Amino acid sequence: ACVRSNSNRAAISHLHRHLYGRLYPVLLVNTDGSTVRLRYREPKRILMLPLDSSTLPEAERKARLRRQFPGKPKAKEEETFEGIDLDTYKKFWKK
Repeated sequence: ACVRSNSNRAAISHLHRHLYGRLYPVLLVNTDGSTVRLRYREPKRILMLPLDSSTLPEAERKARLRRQFPGKPKAKEEETFEGIDLDTYKKFWKK
């Protein structure tokens, strides 16, 4: 099995690299919302820094946890046919 490592190989599919030979412009978003342009080793558009939850107030930390891990869905009530008047649907029955 001969592997061709030339410029035509990249035209068929993406480059199979673990390390890139140059630095790429990336937008870094800090936890306070400020942004900084920097050069990064992988071609990405945006990098977001993780938020330290220990510095947040208790109420905001709980709100973020609730949004991240929502509770179980509530069970729906089953419909019953006791309150339906069948005479209103009589015109749809075939004779």
